[in-house]
Amino acid sequence: MKNQLTTLLPMLRRFAFSLTGSVADADDIVQITIEKILSRGMPEDVELSKWAFKVCRNVWIDEYRARKVRLAATQNPELQEEACTDNEENIAAKETLAQVNIAMQTLPNDQRSILSLVAVQGLSYKEVAETLDVPVGTVMSRLSRARTSLLTIVKSQQGGLFA
Repeated sequence: MKNQLTTLLPMLRRFAFSLTGSVADADDIVQITIEKILSRGMPEDVELSKWAFKVCRNVWIDEYRARKVRLAATQNPELQEEACTDNEENIAAKETLAQVNIAMQTLPNDQRSILSLVAVQGLSYKEVAETLDVPVGTVMSRLSRARTSLLTIVKSQQGGLFA
């Protein structure tokens, strides 16, 4: 189990970051997730990766409800831990990433988590449905709405650059 968790850590960290928009908050979420899995165990008939994503999502929901500061932190660039570079491509990429992160934070929680699992983690619709205990059709419709909303928000932020 230790080796499996070690392999899962980068994926969990990316998933947590996609939910929180903050490296520090994502690290906290992953740490709490791993602690819960190790201390409480997991059901025998569940795949570790699916269980870990489910626990991570639930931890994030608990933390989000308790603190509600993640959105403000993602909208303040001075709070981000990023290296300074002068390369125009890097600056443009960072601006685009920041806009996508802000746009992601405006999505409803159910859409954001599904978009993160599919787009960031590369899970199939079936795997996402099993992880979140929702029908595949629900995954597909929420994902479609999330993608449409995300594209609309980013287009409006960049004046139609992605058109």
